[in-house]
Amino acid sequence: MRNDYQDYDALGLAELVRRREVTPAELLETALELAADHPSNAVVAVDPETARAIAQRIPKGPFGGVPFLLKDLYAEAVGLRLTNGSRMWADYIPDHDSVIVERYRAAGLVIFGRTASPELGLTTSTESVLHGQTKNPWNPTRTAGGSSGGAAAAVAAGIVPAAHASDGGGSIRVPASCCGLFGLKPTRARVTMAPDRGEGWSGLSVNHAITRSVRDSAALLDAVAGPAPGDPYFAPPAAGPYLDEVSKNPAPLRIAITTSSFNGAVTDPDCLAAVADAAALCAELGHTVVEARPDIPGDELAGAARVVVSANVRASLEDRAAALGRTLTADDVEPITWSLVQGASGLGIADYPRALSSIHRIGRILESFFLEYDLLLTPTLAAIPPPLGVLSLSASDRDAYLDRLKETIGFTQLMNVAGNPAASLPLHWTADGLPVGVQFAAAAGGEAMLFRLAGQLERARPWFSRRPRWSSAR
Repeated sequence: MRNDYQDYDALGLAELVRRREVTPAELLETALELAADHPSNAVVAVDPETARAIAQRIPKGPFGGVPFLLKDLYAEAVGLRLTNGSRMWADYIPDHDSVIVERYRAAGLVIFGRTASPELGLTTSTESVLHGQTKNPWNPTRTAGGSSGGAAAAVAAGIVPAAHASDGGGSIRVPASCCGLFGLKPTRARVTMAPDRGEGWSGLSVNHAITRSVRDSAALLDAVAGPAPGDPYFAPPAAGPYLDEVSKNPAPLRIAITTSSFNGAVTDPDCLAAVADAAALCAELGHTVVEARPDIPGDELAGAARVVVSANVRASLEDRAAALGRTLTADDVEPITWSLVQGASGLGIADYPRALSSIHRIGRILESFFLEYDLLLTPTLAAIPPPLGVLSLSASDRDAYLDRLKETIGFTQLMNVAGNPAASLPLHWTADGLPVGVQFAAAAGGEAMLFRLAGQLERARPWFSRRPRWSSAR
């Protein structure tokens, strides 16, 4: 059944269930077998018995009966271990569902496990002391990206057609690019983080998914979008279902293009080629493509994000240590994580509101840019997927780590700081067979436009049938 299973996206599998051509139990057993067999180390926890009980009830909803995986980061599911990629949470078993998980269940998804994340989602490669390295199904010596690299590897390997993911600096788009998939980061606060959090990393981080098809991403966002009672703020509601947008061709768009990163990282020739190819395709489809870029203060962007992330990391770790009844020490976390804790210790009380002011100013700069242009086209990463090891939070060469980190977030981090939606599309592969994504970003609330263009590009340059050379079984 494996090949048939992998020929469908999530909505396609749900349609098979509705037509009674397959049962949720059969789909689940296939996914469990694939998760156990694939050597990518994408899946780090499974709860087959709970999932089997759910599958037997034949769940209803747009994704009724489809197997699904949650990221091992801040997405509570009752009874399913949640480690956040860290030894500090190695034994944490949530006693409740987060709202996004409730909504996934209501949509009919059969949650059976978790995908790997680096410690606290802090790097763009999915490697941790706790769970080891997650390998890219296109080339097992390369990173699958991060921090949602486990999700991307699981989808690329065909274990599931879609998986939950989150993005605080590129963590949906980076692994989507590395693994040849579609990954959209929604507008800030499009998806609630209730009940445990009001926002992620002061608004930089958002939840959604990594998928093989554009329509799965749209339908999943339809299933989970919207606030929960008590949310501090929320994104403007969509005009209609995102799924409806995917089949509509957009009116001719004015697309700005830049290949110069916002943090000074030099763009690799393969990434330049990917953007040139995407720009030419957009022009063929009737869109206007011009070179232009927002005037973003790169040092201020990086500095504000560093303050916000390090302060949030320190607070999370100290709170966890207190819950465990002890004091946080360097031995509890990986070396680069500890350096962030130490960096937060050196902040003054006024540094945090100053960082927020910078974040808001940068958001206004980008929104002003989108008054003139409909979309911004960039590389997703400034480099092809790097080898495993250099982006580990336990990397021995910190300078090399920081250089490679800049290459991976040089185009993505701006959209987290500003809060804008952005998507990585798999339109290009290197001569060696590595995927290279391109990023399209829109004004705040512009997911509908992104889904329209992504659907048009998917029809013009289909990628669904492209599969990794690394087999989905041992």
